[in-house]
Amino acid sequence: MSADFLVELGTEELPPKALLSLSNAFTQGIVDRLKDGNLSFGEVTAYAAPRRLALVINSLDTQAPNAELVAWGPPVGVAFDAEGQPTRAAEAFAKKNDLLVSELNQHIENDGQQDKLCVRRTETGAQTKTLLADVINGSLSALPIPKRMRWGSSKEEFVRPVQWAVLLFDGQVCEETLLGVTSGNVSRGHRFHSSGNIVIESPQSYVQQLQDAYVIADFAKRREIIRSGVEQLAAQVEGIAVIDRDLLDEVSALNEWPVPLMGRFDEHFLEVPAQALISSMKEHQKYFHLVDAEGWYPRLLPWPILRAWIPARLSVAMSELFAPASLMPHFSIVTIKKLPWKVVAIHLNRWYSRLLWAPCITKLNVLPHWQRVYVIAPALKKPSLAEPQNSVSLIW
Repeated sequence: MSADFLVELGTEELPPKALLSLSNAFTQGIVDRLKDGNLSFGEVTAYAAPRRLALVINSLDTQAPNAELVAWGPPVGVAFDAEGQPTRAAEAFAKKNDLLVSELNQHIENDGQQDKLCVRRTETGAQTKTLLADVINGSLSALPIPKRMRWGSSKEEFVRPVQWAVLLFDGQVCEETLLGVTSGNVSRGHRFHSSGNIVIESPQSYVQQLQDAYVIADFAKRREIIRSGVEQLAAQVEGIAVIDRDLLDEVSALNEWPVPLMGRFDEHFLEVPAQALISSMKEHQKYFHLVDAEGWYPRLLPWPILRAWIPARLSVAMSELFAPASLMPHFSIVTIKKLPWKVVAIHLNRWYSRLLWAPCITKLNVLPHWQRVYVIAPALKKPSLAEPQNSVSLIW
């Protein structure tokens, strides 16, 4: 007989750059251990989201197959003396295999070369339920995690604190200890949008129940939503979205319910070298940038695209994120244009990461002494979100 199997490990937000590799390793570890136990199964589907690693296996054997065990003993010439009496070797073989010494004459077989003592037994296969905890914990302990952490008073170690676990098999809830947490059938939806805990009814309903709770568990599906959404928004302004595969994977690992959005900054900021703006948008803000391909060389457009998950607060969030761009006139564009783009990128990252700067003079020691300049950054005040931001337009 066979049944469907589901395991979900719920955690705090997992490292986005490692989410996909963790999911693949977790899946492969469980599959390999099930094969080692001679268990057959059907389709395997892995799910990975910022707060969960999950796996659904269809048609998993409910019991391992029976195993035929063969134990060979010493040759007959060693097991019995010249008078036909059992020797100490025969007695040791009988004791090891729970046989009576008087029964040894019934357990003689030829191995193709000579007659030997031999015992054949049929070992009943273990119930799959009894193997699941060792299979899952073994896979978790083998994950490629360079640095593990502990949380609370627990001695368990993982890449992030474990909050819950779901384990369903053969229509039943399996209560096992996984990284210090007792598994059950209660999962959690989106951190903000969902109304509370979710009771998972079966492995088949897992994906839909999470989607009803604003969680798209399928990593590939979230990636496609973001990719297609970015391209559609870019087409609205007749631009071309530059979608880096690594950035797309990272952004997909940051969301459980992605909603692509498009913002705008004042065009005169494009006087800053494009490479510097692109570097800051990609590496720090995780935005996708747009270019205009009408000319001989693509031209950067002032419409960055990002992802968000709180539509009700988009205007506030976007204003906060783009506030540093509205303050950029305080930073001398003339001076910036004289600097290598890598130097400008460093300073832009500082601007985007700090909404409040104190007066300072930054000495650019990375340049040769005859090219060193001093960039004066005046005191900046965080803009009030109640005031209209003319340099920012929101599209969702």
